[in-house]
Amino acid sequence: MGIVVTMAFSVSATAVLSEVWSKEWKTLLLSLQVTAPFLQVGGVLLMTLLSWPIALHFFRMNKRVHQVCLLGVYMSALFSLYLVPLAMYSPCIREAGTLGPKPTLLGHRGAPMLAPENTLMSFESAVEAGVDGFETDVTISADGVPFVMHDLTLQRTTNVEEVFPNRTHTPAALFTWSDVQQLNAGAWFLSWDPFGTVFSLSPEQRELAANQMVPSLDEVLDVANRAGRTVLFDLRQPPPGHPYRDNYLNITLDLIHTHINSSQVLWLPSDQRWEIQQVDPELQQTAGQTASIQELQDNHITTLNLHYSTMSLQHVSKYRSVNISVNLYVVNQPWLYSLAWCSGASSVTTNNMLLRDIHTPLLLVTPEQYSVIWILTDLVSAVLIVCVFIFHWWRERGLQFWSGSRQTHETGPYSKFRTDPVESGWGRWNPFHSESPTRALISLPLDLNP
Repeated sequence: MGIVVTMAFSVSATAVLSEVWSKEWKTLLLSLQVTAPFLQVGGVLLMTLLSWPIALHFFRMNKRVHQVCLLGVYMSALFSLYLVPLAMYSPCIREAGTLGPKPTLLGHRGAPMLAPENTLMSFESAVEAGVDGFETDVTISADGVPFVMHDLTLQRTTNVEEVFPNRTHTPAALFTWSDVQQLNAGAWFLSWDPFGTVFSLSPEQRELAANQMVPSLDEVLDVANRAGRTVLFDLRQPPPGHPYRDNYLNITLDLIHTHINSSQVLWLPSDQRWEIQQVDPELQQTAGQTASIQELQDNHITTLNLHYSTMSLQHVSKYRSVNISVNLYVVNQPWLYSLAWCSGASSVTTNNMLLRDIHTPLLLVTPEQYSVIWILTDLVSAVLIVCVFIFHWWRERGLQFWSGSRQTHETGPYSKFRTDPVESGWGRWNPFHSESPTRALISLPLDLNP
């Protein structure tokens, strides 16, 4: 019953996850590249523990067909777990000395766990946390000022509903810079607490967060320039009808040239890439999707900015062999960072500044070491399971396991409850049976004298 309930729960949970988490199945498959070796050892341990009730039930079954079915299912699952490592792949199982350098960190919209995203406090917190750069998003205002904003509207991260109640759903690019400067961009962080980290802020930090404003791009570039950090930004083209829809790239380039060294900028926009390269060859041309090496080289691409679900040791190695680095986003979990490290990623975009404290991948073994762990685990499990089955075989046949005269077949704690009335003595009472209580009583001599 326990197995049936567990299987029913697993099937139900899988169905729910398939619906709710449909886009994250690749994440689950990637996680197996780090966790599968641990899960295999845990699964073998679980099957070894299950051998006790399985063996006990096996020897107490009366029908051989039931025994065959039970043992067949159990042994099939067991040997499948024993052989899982044959089909297992992990970039963290590699020869000694082949692990590349630790990926550097790019703060995703600054340090959004420590401060409101895309604010000066967030970018300064990222610098203080020791990141090597940060990623942000740029929008051009209606009067031609590039400012930092990720969403298409201002609703989520500002108090636009209070200041401009009739423009809540208006695209951010249709606000003038003076309008944007009237908005608060930090109070939402304290009330929503998106990462559950507000409690860690001091009273001074909370007050500072509560009064953050939307920064302009030149302010962000100044922070990066002073700290010597790189900047990766996604530049969104203004909507149709916007007065700067056609020259938004030139406006942004002029700003870069006056506030930061071009070599510190990872240029992600793909529009007019060839023309931009001719105007400013110092920019680090960055592509947001994979392509052939020849195509990437023709476009002077030096960095690929890819979602972590595309992670592949073979692909990363191929690009790095021609000096094209790979940045993966958004990597927050230590296991995912470990996998990116083993895969050879040059950098990762992250919300989690604590990744800087990881000094080695969570799983890092040589193929020889893992083979020893795998084979030893399987052998120990097989020996224990055989011993358990032998133990119950002896128990069920009345063999004595302890010294003394105690009979383990009927009186021990593992005795079998029999249903045969003659053998048990608790079934239908036959008064004429030679061992019945009545006959024994009648056979006793009666002496009525005191």
